[in-house]
Amino acid sequence: MRDQFPGLTPAWHYLDTAATAQKPQTVIDATINAMGRDYATVHRGVYARSADMTLAYEAARRRIAAFIGAREEQCVFVRGATEAINLVAYSHPRKGRVLLSVLEHHSNIVPWQLAGWQVDVCPLTADGCIDLDAAEKLLTPDHDMVAFAHVSNVLGSPLDVTRAAELAHRVGAELLIDGCQAVPRLPVDVTALGCDYYVFSGHKLYGPTGVGVLWSDKLDALPPWQGGGSMIDRVTFAQTTYAPAPTRFEAGTPAIIEAIGLAAAVDYVEAIGIDAIHAHECALVGTLRDALARKNSITLFGPENSAGIVSFSMAGVHPHDIGTILDESGVAIRAGHHCAQPLMEDLGVTATARASFGVYSNDDDVAALIDGLSRVERIFG
Repeated sequence: MRDQFPGLTPAWHYLDTAATAQKPQTVIDATINAMGRDYATVHRGVYARSADMTLAYEAARRRIAAFIGAREEQCVFVRGATEAINLVAYSHPRKGRVLLSVLEHHSNIVPWQLAGWQVDVCPLTADGCIDLDAAEKLLTPDHDMVAFAHVSNVLGSPLDVTRAAELAHRVGAELLIDGCQAVPRLPVDVTALGCDYYVFSGHKLYGPTGVGVLWSDKLDALPPWQGGGSMIDRVTFAQTTYAPAPTRFEAGTPAIIEAIGLAAAVDYVEAIGIDAIHAHECALVGTLRDALARKNSITLFGPENSAGIVSFSMAGVHPHDIGTILDESGVAIRAGHHCAQPLMEDLGVTATARASFGVYSNDDDVAALIDGLSRVERIFG
């Protein structure tokens, strides 16, 4: 399967998929064709190629919607999960209290602050999961929103979204789920989950950068966030009326090429099977955690059932030094605060080293990482 990813070379062990996934050739081909042979604008031209590209763009929306158990009119194309959260935070008619958790990515913290929400924070369990028992006690009728990660980008902690939705709805709040790390590796059915908003980015799902999805069955209750072409019904200097959702949230020329590439990524993932991907990554996580647990110098973070992600620290060695030495051995991991500084503070560290898996990861990658860490131990021993 690695041969399908031209970005992967035989001597390079890529363990940073949680940051961004490598792209299979089918996705690259789809974007090349959309940018070249098939290219035209959408929704505007009356000539045949423009009409064909419009059909392809909207077919991509239907394809991606079906992947998460949604209807096409419920899915907005955005630049990524960050823009999706900003859209909800700024457009929501009630900017009251929002309950976040300690492990949230900065993209699920800063937008709420900037938009004027009052932020409350839910703690974690001892093994690094969002403590829903604590959330139940914290939630009050004053809360208008709960915004949690489906899977932590640092700890791999999975969330019981169904229970989180029940707790939020019990007090009249809505639930937004950051699904960036979940959609590439877990089955997602937004209707069954019971959330009100679900967001994810394309580039972590083996698709292009610059495109993501906001799903909601409550889009009609949100006013437009950005103005411009395409999102309107009729414009006069006295008054403008807006197109229905999702069009009214896609001002300007959309990410045509990227949306088509993302649909190709969905096809690729579904051809393999999301359950098979999850099982494959779980096996690699188990192998790595077992190997790291045998090293006295290593501290592991996160639960045993972390989804595709393993974060750790090494006594006396900064994660950046770990990452630099591993790179010399052809092993690429992430080192830093992972855009989760509040979580780092909660863990009592300034940074962690993070290995994250994808469909192309294998036991050789794990072995290379373990060998590289032994070299780190020798250097700093």
